[in-house]
Amino acid sequence: MPRAAHAGRARGNLQTTGLAPQGPPAAGGPARAIAAGPGRKGRAAVVRVAHGSGMWARRAILALVLIGAAVVPGRAETTASQSCAEPHCAAAAGTVRWTRLLTGSWVTQDGTQGTVPADGQAYVAVGGGVTAVGVGLGVTAYRLSDGRPLWSASLADFPAGSAVVSVRAWDGVVTAGVSVPGRAAGASRRDEVVLSAQAGQRIRIYPAAPYGGAVFADAATTVVVGTTAVTGYANATGQARWRVPTGPAAQAWRVSGPDIYVTVSKDGYLGTAPVTGLVRIDLQTGEHATLSLPGAQPFSGRLAGAAGGAVFFSGAGGLNAYSAIDGRPLWHRGGVVFEATDSDRPTVYVTGGSSLIGLDPLTGKVATRAGTLGAAGLYAVSDGVALGLDEGALGDAYGYRLTTKRVIWTAKNVPWPHFFIDLSGIGGSAAADGGTVVLASCARLGPGGAAGTPTECLRPELVAVGP
Repeated sequence: MPRAAHAGRARGNLQTTGLAPQGPPAAGGPARAIAAGPGRKGRAAVVRVAHGSGMWARRAILALVLIGAAVVPGRAETTASQSCAEPHCAAAAGTVRWTRLLTGSWVTQDGTQGTVPADGQAYVAVGGGVTAVGVGLGVTAYRLSDGRPLWSASLADFPAGSAVVSVRAWDGVVTAGVSVPGRAAGASRRDEVVLSAQAGQRIRIYPAAPYGGAVFADAATTVVVGTTAVTGYANATGQARWRVPTGPAAQAWRVSGPDIYVTVSKDGYLGTAPVTGLVRIDLQTGEHATLSLPGAQPFSGRLAGAAGGAVFFSGAGGLNAYSAIDGRPLWHRGGVVFEATDSDRPTVYVTGGSSLIGLDPLTGKVATRAGTLGAAGLYAVSDGVALGLDEGALGDAYGYRLTTKRVIWTAKNVPWPHFFIDLSGIGGSAAADGGTVVLASCARLGPGGAAGTPTECLRPELVAVGP
C-alpha cells in the first residue's frame, strides 16, 4: 500500500533505508508508555508527581487506559458513587460495573502495589471488547461489557521454567509473550503466541525480542519486534509479509498510531552511544524511512514517546521534540521530565517542579497546567481525563479532568486496588476508549502479619469501574 493511502499523513523529504531497529521501551522512569495515534487511540502512559496532604494524600495513582488481573466468575454488582467532598471536586458519579473472583493465591501490599499475586506476576490487556489475563502459563479472556468468562488457554507445553511476561489484546486476537529459559545461565528467548480472541485457540507462535513482541495484530496480521528485525507476519500461513532488518543491537521503540518508531544507535538501548537516526515503519505495509538531523547530529536524550506529529527525546537537559515527518528539531523545554502522551487531544505531558504540564506536541506551548493535587502518581491520561486510585482499605477510583482541575466521577468500594501496566504502553489496564478500567482488588483480608509484610487476601477480585 503506498504511503499516499494514509489520508492526511503528509511526509517530508525522507531518506529511505533498509535499516530498521527493534527493542524495548526507552529508559527514564517506571512504566513509561506512549499513547497511540488516530489508528489505535488511548494507549497507556505513566505520570508521577509528589505527595500531598489531607484526602488527596490517599490519591496515589492517576491512570487511564488498559487494566487487568486473573479471574473466574464471581459476584457482579453495580454501585453508584458520590462525589468527593473537597471544594475542588465536581459533582460526580462513577460505577463499579462488575466483579469476578480471582483464582490463585493473592496478597495485599501497602502503597501503590495493592492486590497482587502471592507468587509471580499477572499481565493484562483490554482490547476488542475483551479483557485478557496472563498468569504463569495460562491466558484467560473475559467479556469486557459484563465480565463473562470466554475461554482459558493453557501454554503448559512450553519448556519448564517458561512464563507469560506480556499480554496484549487486539481486534480478533490476543497475543501473549512467553519467556523461555535457555540452556546457559541467564539466557532466554521470547516467543509471541497468537490466540483467537473468540475461542482462545492457538493460531501462531512467532519469535520475538525479550522487550519486543507484538506491536500490532488483528485476525490477518501480526507485527512483531524481534531480535534482528521488525516483521509483519500473515497469520494464515505464518510467513513474513515484510521484514525490516534491525541490526545486532536491541533498539528502543515506540508505537504511535499506524507507525512504530525505532532508534538507530550503535550500542542499542543498553549502551551509551547516541541515537543517530530514527526509523519510522508503517505497521500495515512495512514501508519505512529514516529520520535524521542535519550534519549527522545525534538526537538529544532517549526516545520517550510520540504523538501529534512529533517524537520526544528525554534527558538530563529536559525534553526535545522532533518532527515525526522529517526529524527536524521542533522545540526544547528544559527542567521538565516526560511523563505521558494523550492522542485523543494531542498533548504531551511533562512534570516540572510540582506541576503537571500539558504541551502542544508541535509547538511546545502550554495547553494545560495542574498542580500535583497532593497525588503520589498519575498513571495515564486520555481525552484530557486522568484516572486516579485511592490506596488501601478505603480504595476507590476517580476521573480527574486536567483542564478544569476537577474530579468528574468517583467509583467507591475498590479496596486495595492494583493497576496493571505494560512497559511498552500497548497492553495494561483500560479499555481503548477510556470508558472501562479493570483493577485487581481485595474484598476481604486474612490475618495481618508483621508490619510491612504482605497480607493474605481471602477474596481477591477483578473489578471493572468507569464513569
